Amino acid sequence: MAGFSQFWSWRKPSFRGREDDLDLEALVNDMNVSLEGLYTACSMHSDTVPLLQNGQQARGQPPAPAPPRLPPPPMSPRPLMQRSQPVHILPVRRLQEENQQFRTSSLPAIPNPFPELCRARSPPVLPPGSLPPRQAAMKLDVKVFTEDGTSRVVEILADMTAKDLCQLLVYRSHCVDDDTWTLVEYHSQLGLERYLEDHELVAQVEASMASESKLIFRKNYAKYEFFKNPKNFFPEQMVTWCQPSNGSQTQLLQNFLNSNSCPEIQGFLHVKDLGRKSWKRLYVCLRRSGLYYSTKGTSKEPRHLQLLSDLEDSNIFSLVSAKKQYGAPTDHGLCIKPNKVRNENKELRLLCAEDEQGRMCWMTAFRLLKYGMLLYQNYRVPYDRKTMLSPFSAPVRSVSENSLVAMDFSGQTGRVINNPVEARSAALEEGHAWRKRSTRMNILGSQSPLHPSTLSTVIHRTQHWFHGRITREESHRIIRQQGLVDGLFLLRDSQSNPKAFVLTLCHHQKIKNFQILPYEDDGRIFFTLDDGNTRFSDLIQLVDFYQLNKGALPCRLKHHCIRVAL
Repeated sequence: MAGFSQFWSWRKPSFRGREDDLDLEALVNDMNVSLEGLYTACSMHSDTVPLLQNGQQARGQPPAPAPPRLPPPPMSPRPLMQRSQPVHILPVRRLQEENQQFRTSSLPAIPNPFPELCRARSPPVLPPGSLPPRQAAMKLDVKVFTEDGTSRVVEILADMTAKDLCQLLVYRSHCVDDDTWTLVEYHSQLGLERYLEDHELVAQVEASMASESKLIFRKNYAKYEFFKNPKNFFPEQMVTWCQPSNGSQTQLLQNFLNSNSCPEIQGFLHVKDLGRKSWKRLYVCLRRSGLYYSTKGTSKEPRHLQLLSDLEDSNIFSLVSAKKQYGAPTDHGLCIKPNKVRNENKELRLLCAEDEQGRMCWMTAFRLLKYGMLLYQNYRVPYDRKTMLSPFSAPVRSVSENSLVAMDFSGQTGRVINNPVEARSAALEEGHAWRKRSTRMNILGSQSPLHPSTLSTVIHRTQHWFHGRITREESHRIIRQQGLVDGLFLLRDSQSNPKAFVLTLCHHQKIKNFQILPYEDDGRIFFTLDDGNTRFSDLIQLVDFYQLNKGALPCRLKHHCIRVAL
């Protein structure tokens, strides 16, 4: 403080006269300079002398000599007023770049592990021959036949499935893709045929076929019908379970699809001896491990069961003409053919069922036990595809005949007809209403020099469900080939009456025939199958009516047999 008092005594103003006024500005400048000098002296002293926590000097250490005092810097004239000056602010991008440069320069240098990738700006090019050669997809030609004998050669890939080839043929033949088209493996010399599963590879199947064998493009409405109505395919007396079952349709299918369950099909079959022409009626049971027959009546004890055939390396076929070619007791024959057999019939296991329902039960159980969930996945593919294509559409529902009711729309609002007599009369009135719509067709049906008959009698020949002049046996064969499902039908010319037609219909796996007769009324020709109660001007109107109404038929017309030309 001595320096501070001396400084004040040196600059002490005097108040002697009026002419010596007090210079306040000079006094403020002197005070600022003295305070700056004092702050400098204190900071230098604190840097050289260590202090304790209470601010006192440490004992045992001599005080550091005081630094020489510097003279005060020359004073510059201070302006009376200072205004704020604009400050240049760097852009944010420039600050980020400087910050990044600072960080990069502060980090240690890391060697580049891939210097060859940074030399050229163009992307690196691999030298020729460095990659393995790409194998081209193997292709082969397949010849496919139809029911009318026409054929077509199709180039396919080696990994093409039967389902893919069917879709390709549907596209090329301009057919309706309703997921019922299949490929048939037909052996003409052996008289065997079977439907290929959708997941089977066509190339592998063709490689195992003989030269005279062929693939046929055909409809099959009953391919997955057992998933919809399993009780129609598996009678209760033929199915046994190793565990209790509630008998529902869902439980029935789950037992077949579940690999841990052990369903069993049992019953009597006619079995042909190997190398002989004789047939024996044996008690047979089908399990996951294979097909067995009992050597002692209906006993299923292990010591009485003998293996007939294995399921893994075999496929099940249906006999085209069991009675004629093999002398079977019935025409409901089936065959278990090993995959290694081509034309030899020595290793074929020929079987024969009592009726068509029994044969369908054995063949369906064979497919389910061999493929299991693969069949269900193939069945669900069309439904899943429709769901993905139209996610906002209504779910597909199977409407049974029991859910259909008679409706009356004659008034302003429709009502349900509960009285069966009134419902029948309404159906007859609706049938007569079709007659009024035939006026336009009769006007167009003028005489033609090429066809002397009217248009109403020949227009049905352009429809797919009309098969012309075929025999009764041929129509039954077509129905069986395309699936014994309810509502499958076709129309043909009558062999007994040249002016009549025949409706061949499948109901409950049985084939029935209904004759369609011409009916004359007021000089006009109509067609009827119920003795004139319901009359139609042509067969197209008749088919359209019975597709909506059961009428005198056991069921409605649902699916028609069709033949296409590739």
